[in-house]
Amino acid sequence: MSGADHPNGVEGAARPLDGVTVVDLSRVLAGPLCGQMLADHGAEVIKVEPPAGDDTRTWGPPFLPDGTGAYFTGLNRNKHNIALDLRTEAGMEVLDRLLADADVVIENFKAGTLEKWGLSDDTIAQRYPRLIHCRITGFGTDGPMGGAPGYDAVLQAYGAVMSINGEAGGPPTRVGVPIVDMMTGYLSFSGILLALRERDTSGRGQLVDAALLDSAIAMLHPHSANLLNGGDEPVRMGSAHSNVAPYDVFDVADGQFFLAVGNDRQFRSFAEVIGLPELVDDPRFATNGDRVTNYPQLRAVLAEALAGFAREALGASLLARGVPGGPVHTMSQALADPQVRHRGMVLEDGDYRGIANPVKLGRTPAGYRWAPRAKGADTRAVLERHGFDDQRIARLEDDGTVVTAGEPAGADAR
Repeated sequence: MSGADHPNGVEGAARPLDGVTVVDLSRVLAGPLCGQMLADHGAEVIKVEPPAGDDTRTWGPPFLPDGTGAYFTGLNRNKHNIALDLRTEAGMEVLDRLLADADVVIENFKAGTLEKWGLSDDTIAQRYPRLIHCRITGFGTDGPMGGAPGYDAVLQAYGAVMSINGEAGGPPTRVGVPIVDMMTGYLSFSGILLALRERDTSGRGQLVDAALLDSAIAMLHPHSANLLNGGDEPVRMGSAHSNVAPYDVFDVADGQFFLAVGNDRQFRSFAEVIGLPELVDDPRFATNGDRVTNYPQLRAVLAEALAGFAREALGASLLARGVPGGPVHTMSQALADPQVRHRGMVLEDGDYRGIANPVKLGRTPAGYRWAPRAKGADTRAVLERHGFDDQRIARLEDDGTVVTAGEPAGADAR
């Protein structure tokens, strides 16, 4: 399926961020994801890699035929690519040209790096008054942990996400996807859009200050709300819910099934579907509060009752009665699921395979334009567009400030 074949990619259609130029200095996950989100919605994103390349080009297996890690390809489509050594004076001169013409810069350097290179927050604001500066850090730049390096798993631990994830009685467990990094990427995307909107009124750029710690803390609901309002320290409950029951995973005849009963009406319908209507008259389970309080007893009853059901048939029966629930899919099953495909969430275009942009707009959808580019594939074109002549580009190549590369076979930066 190409980008033009589904609602997440309409070839040639106008997009909300057409005309917005973004310099993406970030690497690994949160920043590149944010940049890709912007690029999918029409922004011209120039990814600036160091001469050695983004670390994730080497993260694998699996690797693409050209040796690029699949990890990198999931975060860097629709971007132009230049390779630039920012540790040099000449490299910073090139960056100055790029920022002078940009609307947004995204960076996730160690706190203080840009200042060391002569680009403090005040300098950026004065030199590029309309520029929106998105800074992504682990803990922020000040405070007791300000400037400390941050990685997803470290922030899952520090920010208490791990403390509430895992089986009851078991150890704290990292969420199986880099959820803090990804949330920070999405929140950075939102912050940039807010800053662009505000600039329409003020004419001025501003700092979008995104920290992994803030993202982790923001994801603690409902446990944080419970604790802040008189509740106990939350404990790990496996797949169960602290405030709702039954809301858990159960073994069924052909796999596992997640049940999410959100109110008393749904519980009544659920009990009828599984052939136990008398459960609604049991005082232990009469209300949601009762079911939460007496959940061990309820789970024991339901585990026995559900063991003989087939998950697809159970899901269909519950859906017909308005009760949420569904099979626990493997990754392969989820990516092949007809509804996932109907929603256009899997992009397949030529040799490119990736997950589509989840932000869907009716008239101006996000879209796929080109696959992640080879390191330095657009260095020459970008420099020429910013006023560098052939002689200057040659000198930058000779002294190692920039790296240029021929376009990979089949590349099409439309």
